[in-house]
Amino acid sequence: MALHFLPVINNLKKEIRILTISIFFPAALSAQGTLQDYQRAEALNGEMQHSIYHAPENITWIKGQNKFYYSIYTGSGLRYVLVDPIAKTSQDYPEPAKEDIPGSNYDYGYEDRKTGKSIISPDKAWTAYIKNYNVYICPVGKPNEESQLSFDGSEGYYYSPFIVWSPDSKKLATNHVRANQPHMVYLIESSPADQLQPKLHSRNYLKPGDALSQKQPSLFVVATKKQVAVDVSLIPDQYEISSLEWRKDSRAFTFEYNKRGHQEYQVMEVDGLTGELNTLIKETSKTFINYSGRNYRYDVQDGREIIWASERDGWNHLYLYDGKGKLKNQMTKGNWVMRKVIHVDEKKRQLIFEASGYRADQDPYFIQYYCINFDGSGLKALTTENGNHKAVFSPGYEYFTDTYSRIDNPAVTVLRNAVDGKVMMKLDSADISPLLKTGWKMPEVFTAKGRDGKTDIWGMIIRPRNFDPAKKYPVIEYIYAGPQDSFVPKNFVTDSRGSLHELAELGFIVVQIDGMGTANRSKAFHDVCWKNLKDAGFPDRIKWIKSAAQKYSYMDTTRVGIFGNSAGGQNSAGALLFHPEFYKVAVSSSGCHDNRMDKIWWNEQWMGYPIGPQYAASSNVTNAHQLQGKLLLILGELDENVDPSSTIQLINALVKANKNFDFLEIPGMGHSLGGDYGEHKRRDFFVKHLLGVDPPEWNWKQQITVPKP
Repeated sequence: MALHFLPVINNLKKEIRILTISIFFPAALSAQGTLQDYQRAEALNGEMQHSIYHAPENITWIKGQNKFYYSIYTGSGLRYVLVDPIAKTSQDYPEPAKEDIPGSNYDYGYEDRKTGKSIISPDKAWTAYIKNYNVYICPVGKPNEESQLSFDGSEGYYYSPFIVWSPDSKKLATNHVRANQPHMVYLIESSPADQLQPKLHSRNYLKPGDALSQKQPSLFVVATKKQVAVDVSLIPDQYEISSLEWRKDSRAFTFEYNKRGHQEYQVMEVDGLTGELNTLIKETSKTFINYSGRNYRYDVQDGREIIWASERDGWNHLYLYDGKGKLKNQMTKGNWVMRKVIHVDEKKRQLIFEASGYRADQDPYFIQYYCINFDGSGLKALTTENGNHKAVFSPGYEYFTDTYSRIDNPAVTVLRNAVDGKVMMKLDSADISPLLKTGWKMPEVFTAKGRDGKTDIWGMIIRPRNFDPAKKYPVIEYIYAGPQDSFVPKNFVTDSRGSLHELAELGFIVVQIDGMGTANRSKAFHDVCWKNLKDAGFPDRIKWIKSAAQKYSYMDTTRVGIFGNSAGGQNSAGALLFHPEFYKVAVSSSGCHDNRMDKIWWNEQWMGYPIGPQYAASSNVTNAHQLQGKLLLILGELDENVDPSSTIQLINALVKANKNFDFLEIPGMGHSLGGDYGEHKRRDFFVKHLLGVDPPEWNWKQQITVPKP
């Protein structure tokens, strides 16, 4: 009798299984994450760039001429255009010859060097050099007539070979350097191309808390062959002092002093005769001074005045000082951000600069161009259109090309007069009709209130080409919450965003958000990151996604994934440790999982110094036992940016906590998202754990037939 019930029981089991899948993974019934979805995503790879015509690139002003050329892609291929602003004409231009791009000669590790080339004085009469860790000079061509100027140099306390002569050739300056110990990081290249056995690589890689070299600016006088003492009691506990720069009249040299902890920053001047050290400008902060992203100084008329950028009033603005360090006036002011000084005209006492947030009716991250007088009067907008602007100025700053766009509006390029910003010529408007014919969906700009209920949080929403509002879509956030910048794209299609559209093709809504703690808004907005990188703007991000889901019911906030690289790798893994009630699946690549393991400058800038309990509180390693959800870690074994041991230490902590996770290490790969292989694994991971379906077999690319969207 029981045998008669087997078909019924089996059918019942099948129905229960289908019901279970439909409850927990409704996408499995709506055919998302299928082979066709993967094929569409693959077809989109590169299509975005190749389907946009008449978008000028490589705008280049020709030296010695008020003319410029640019390149555009058309239906017929690549074309170059020459523009004459005076004649207001444009014509075809032959492809320019490729020129070598000059590189930087700055050596970021210079203070670890104890010898160097001799430095000839401006009048060509003297040469200066380092010998036995000390400073020597001799008449040019007469090495036997050398004079020793310093006598206290040693291997551990040497004089830097980066010697700077005063313009009048009567004095010279360099740093007396007390060297620190290197912090060596070792990498094993398991599968080198040129041999069977592994290779060991090493590099000096300072980490938070490590000792730093200390530098004593030193002054020497040629006539007396003597060293003039400089009192360095005003510059203790240095994080860094900048290069020494002489005034043009040789009266003094200047440098900038960043005290360790990044809460005190000064512009210093050393008198060229007495060696007296004076503070010209002193900047302080209770949190951090954003020296790595906001530092700007311009010395007017050889230091008779100084233009200085500061966030002291809560926004990044410009200030004018006299040459003695007395504040004359604030140049720019308001609840907006001075982003970058483009040009200073000392004769007209004006400057041109980039700013964002000035127009309340536009995205606060959009770059616009302005000019203003030194006394803060005459603020004039050179660009106004609702978009993110990028200018390329003529050598004399009479004209500039202006390309502006939004993520939902293609680029327009015009030529403007730099005096008043008036449009002189319309150059081109991007044609995206070929891209739209593929079924591609434009991203949507979306704003919602942040954790405080008042501050606007900006982001974007990306949908697949076969988007159906009747379906339910899991949400995947691409995150990078590094405090050094903001990261949601503001221009029309770029290569870096292509993979997000491809990921959406698999059956997801993909979002990107700039939460509190990132840059380019107010100082208070930025300060959220201070000693608290684990925050990563998550309270704002979660509210933003929930607000979007309230408007768009097809966004399923019960299935939210997240991925990121580097600091974004730290953020994405942290989402499952600190916010597992919201984020369910994460892919983390090249992550800095404990800020004590990462590079010194980036981490002490935001997490503070000395090292304190805040580092452990933000550590994914320390908090690994809190893991919930599905986690995939991706690591390149030769990561030169973030110490790979940071990921291995997280793995160690997860194993000890008996946590289930996945791990992919890619031999020979450096700091990256994992390359094509890692991208494929990441997509499969989201498809399996957010859509609840098994990804297609990996041989599908060999038989690809691209379906229409």
